[in-house]
Amino acid sequence: MIRVLLADDQSLVRAGFKALLDAQPDIEVAGEAADGSQALRGVRRLRPDVVLMDIRMPVLDGLAATRRITGDPDLKDVKVVMLTTFELDEYVFEAIRSGASGFLVKDTEPDELLRAVRAVVEGDALLSPGVTRRLIAEFAARSKEPAAADALAGLTEREREVMALAGIGLSNDEIARRLVVSPLTAKTHVSRTMVKLGARDRAQLVVLAYESGLVRPGWLG
Repeated sequence: MIRVLLADDQSLVRAGFKALLDAQPDIEVAGEAADGSQALRGVRRLRPDVVLMDIRMPVLDGLAATRRITGDPDLKDVKVVMLTTFELDEYVFEAIRSGASGFLVKDTEPDELLRAVRAVVEGDALLSPGVTRRLIAEFAARSKEPAAADALAGLTEREREVMALAGIGLSNDEIARRLVVSPLTAKTHVSRTMVKLGARDRAQLVVLAYESGLVRPGWLG
């Protein structure tokens, strides 16, 4: 059973998400929060698998709450998906850097929301459809000069190749087709790379790909 905590200051939004999620045989809403501070307390108490976190909330905003969750070693298994009103919300970039596993727009289709919750538990980065490459392009535009790539020294050439492909927004299936390997092999390479780099999830792997200089702006083809 996938346990979800809903954090949004609008009770109507929480009610809609709760009705959808609780209707699924493999998902349950473990708790709710109306602000970031409540969300943080709820996460520490309930240890949900996924937090659906609104960005703009009173008392403690979603970004600050996310940084505290992802920065706490005791909460390393909790995945955060940010909720935003607009796909190009100015805070989405910072959300990924803060450790969120991805983001969804609030008016996303119900089936996509359900796929999102299940995917993020499996360790996949989750972004609204069609947004992945725009977000990566935005990340590239804002990135500072890459740091030394010493952090990648422990990776094999294939793992570097896989990391670079993940960095330009390819899914495991797309990586598999590009490298002419099975999807399971591609997933295994991605997982091993994340373990070696201590990446929390695929979204953080993308961040590291840019910050290390393995992927540079313009490599989106």
